[in-house]
Amino acid sequence: MREIDVQKITDEIERLSIESNYYLPLDVKKALEDFLEKEESPLGRDTLLDILKNQEIARTNHVPICQDTGLAVVFLELGQDVRLAGGSLNEAINEGVRRGYEKGYLRKSAVDDPFFERKNTKDNTPAIIHTKIVPGENIKIIFAPKGGGSENMSALAMLKPSDGIQGIKKFVLDTVDKAGSNPCPPIIVGIGIGGTIEKTTLIAKEALLRKVGEHHSNPIVAKLEEDLLEEINDLGIGPQGFGGRTTALAVHIETFPAHIASMPVAINIQCHVARHQEAVI
Repeated sequence: MREIDVQKITDEIERLSIESNYYLPLDVKKALEDFLEKEESPLGRDTLLDILKNQEIARTNHVPICQDTGLAVVFLELGQDVRLAGGSLNEAINEGVRRGYEKGYLRKSAVDDPFFERKNTKDNTPAIIHTKIVPGENIKIIFAPKGGGSENMSALAMLKPSDGIQGIKKFVLDTVDKAGSNPCPPIIVGIGIGGTIEKTTLIAKEALLRKVGEHHSNPIVAKLEEDLLEEINDLGIGPQGFGGRTTALAVHIETFPAHIASMPVAINIQCHVARHQEAVI
């Protein structure tokens, strides 16, 4: 049994909250560069160049890539042979968020009441925490701040099994087309298929953590990812909605067994500022 002081978790969350908002993941940067080479629209190319320039300014000057520095979403893989000491795990995470968003001059976007007073919590807490218990004696942390513009364009449908692949495709394409420029394309489309209403939305968000363009291990699912990416880019929305073929950088699908009567499908859209950083303690 390994003992870990929760202060280490606070320190890592503080660091990850800043770095995830300053530094675009290199796989996303490469995808933007690759799509720039293929983009046929002059305005689309100029927009992609501006996006790449923006992330380089943020990386060089250590400033946020985007003014919307997101709600704090934390994915934890907690080793079952770990004993936590020194306090509450959730409070340690929230303290790291408080420190990181203050130290990094990151915008605080959390409101304590979602529909009435909507008063800002002033420290971007509470964090949204997803915890898995896994074998081992380590803790893996993935910090993935999620902006409102892309999250607002996400969707859930309780499809019938008889709707099949064509039903899934129609739902995805209709959702992306309706979103238009709102999620700041080029986007990454995370899709969850199966499970229950809460499970499918969670795996859709988890799909966004995969490296851009890394396909599902099941070749049938991988083919659906490829087909959807091509059809999404045929919509012509383009970078920032100005037209072109670069509407999405990737489509990532995760699946889970479902009830015989159900085929839930969730879509979690991520803007081109696909922020996430991870650490292992």
